Amino acid sequence: MQLAKKHFVVGMTGGIAAYKVCELVRRLQDEGASLQVVMTDGAQQFITAMTMQALSGRSVETDQWKSLTGNAMPHIELTRNADAVIVAPATADFLAKLAHGLADDLLAALALARDRVRTPLIVAPAMNVEMWGNPATQRNVAQLRDDGIVILGPASGAQACGETGVGRMLEAHELLEDIVAFFQPKTLAGKKVLLTAGPTFEPIDPVRGITNLSSGKTGFAVARAARDAGARVTMIAGPSALGTPRNVERVDVTTGKQMMDAVLSHLPADVFIAVAAVADWHVSNQSARKIKKTATSTPPALQFALNPDILATVAALPSAPYCVGFAAESDDVIDNARRKLGTKKVPLMVANRAQDAFGADRSELSLIDQEGVMTLPNDDKLAQARRLIAEISARLR
Repeated sequence: MQLAKKHFVVGMTGGIAAYKVCELVRRLQDEGASLQVVMTDGAQQFITAMTMQALSGRSVETDQWKSLTGNAMPHIELTRNADAVIVAPATADFLAKLAHGLADDLLAALALARDRVRTPLIVAPAMNVEMWGNPATQRNVAQLRDDGIVILGPASGAQACGETGVGRMLEAHELLEDIVAFFQPKTLAGKKVLLTAGPTFEPIDPVRGITNLSSGKTGFAVARAARDAGARVTMIAGPSALGTPRNVERVDVTTGKQMMDAVLSHLPADVFIAVAAVADWHVSNQSARKIKKTATSTPPALQFALNPDILATVAALPSAPYCVGFAAESDDVIDNARRKLGTKKVPLMVANRAQDAFGADRSELSLIDQEGVMTLPNDDKLAQARRLIAEISARLR
């Protein structure tokens, strides 16, 4: 549970995107958060208070003058134990209220009266493309950013009005990812992280090739964890169907040579993490046509050549980043990883047992450096990635 023990005030204003907040509330609770929903009159034109009460598990506040709080001061009381106020959807009208300090309803008043140090304000705008692009709205948004208000989105896409463009509220899963990221320690703020993820695929002919069982889950989790820690992240990804973590630059490649070229073209970086399971060899005599099988044919004689060693190459550069390698081994995991630490000449190697880790959602990792071995107990891959990023951050400091 990534938001365990967090308490949020979830404010809803009047927009068709209010239906997405129903899912957002459930997702926040699934991550361990408790919620107090506050709805404006406009919000209740789209979603009823009873619906939000059923979803949140507590009475919904809708009126400054008919509050359920004991002291009849909901604009003060509701935020004093909140870890954040989240407003979704946030209409153009509500953004204008925030920018100019208006407090003519309960939600606007509590946003104004919150403790700005202890209780951040996070808003998810939702409006028509022309409303979002209007200079007045953009002035208000610029002012809100200057005031320290966190703005998530909006996205571009089809809108309920039938038009297309920027102004669409982020989806519930996107908002959840950004909210979780907001609360992660920003130990890599200002740093650039370059990493590789997934398998590579070395062609034999136009339809066959040599690859491995890596799913990319660990690399993608590390990319997200680094992004959540405040880094600018570029991920060079081998063939993988996984979705790109938000706000991570993804470069898709196929072969080990392509991965090497992409890595070198995206340097310099402060940190390089070689998570990808890169094929050690490629087929040097690959066929331009599909190799056909006949009743009398013999298996093709494949010739192999070494692929470039991406990690060792980057580590040997004159201005090398802090380099972290991954060793996916089938046996003698720690001993093999120690050897790689020396031959690659890197400060940190991360080892796991390949047959347990490839394709799995959980893993056990061992961190090997010159001081010894640290084992991260079996856990989900995002949790492991966050621990790894914390270790890298500590070593950078």
